[in-house]
Amino acid sequence: MSTGFTSVLEANTLLGECPLWSVAEQVLYFVDIKACRIHRFDPLSQQLTAMELPEEVGCIGLAKGGGFIAGLRSGLWLLDEKGALLRKLADNPEDQSISRFNDGMVDPAGRFVAGTVDETRERGIASLYRFDRGGLAQLACGLLTSNGVAFSPDGKRLYHSDTLRYTLYTFDYDPTRGTARNRQVFAKFGSDTDKGRPDGGAVDVEGCYWTALFEGGRVQRYDPDGNMLAEYAVPALCPTMVTFGGADMKTLYCTSARVGRSDAELAKFPLSGALFSMRTDVAGLPKTLFDPEV
Repeated sequence: MSTGFTSVLEANTLLGECPLWSVAEQVLYFVDIKACRIHRFDPLSQQLTAMELPEEVGCIGLAKGGGFIAGLRSGLWLLDEKGALLRKLADNPEDQSISRFNDGMVDPAGRFVAGTVDETRERGIASLYRFDRGGLAQLACGLLTSNGVAFSPDGKRLYHSDTLRYTLYTFDYDPTRGTARNRQVFAKFGSDTDKGRPDGGAVDVEGCYWTALFEGGRVQRYDPDGNMLAEYAVPALCPTMVTFGGADMKTLYCTSARVGRSDAELAKFPLSGALFSMRTDVAGLPKTLFDPEV
């Protein structure tokens, strides 16, 4: 295993997630789900600012014309550049006392694809949805923790994981219609000795998928056929999601978590909750902007 990730910001996030690089601003956005915040980090100045939200925020996407689309407990919302709620786009259709939006990403056409988490961890009430002008449409159901949403460079493959089932899937995706079909197992994780399970992911220009392994302390890279090509240690047991950024899109950022971790684990991994980065030989794909008119 290669050791490549180093801390770039001791953010102390409870549950850092959804890192998102803004090409226009050359800054990184990421969320702290449990602290109900969106963070903005400028790698050049090292300045960190926080936007407070009224409820947990699981995922964000940059919106066309400025601001964000955000997946909160109550549903999908349009936010302005400072994180203020502008209008609700769609309700979370599940029981919001035990369900909230989790991982999500803008698809190649500007729609938002996002899933929920079943906080009972056993009922399988979570789903993966697509949002566009037609409303919220279910792409997959019966999930425990929807995660890992990413798209191949041509937009015709959707990656998606069910974290608590230790499984990463692929769908055939129609970027024109926003439909997903033919779900296949892409990779399986977890064993008695390795509890690492697939959390958030990203795709590079070569079409390879990178996944952060929660409770696995590492990030792995897979080719499009599901063969693991490499893995990189992270100085935290619970990395949560990766994204590419930087001027050349060859800096891989990784968020992490510290909420619910034992004192012994935090003593061993004091950087839990930090933001990490690693330089890569391959570039990532810039994220599409959410388009409310699609």
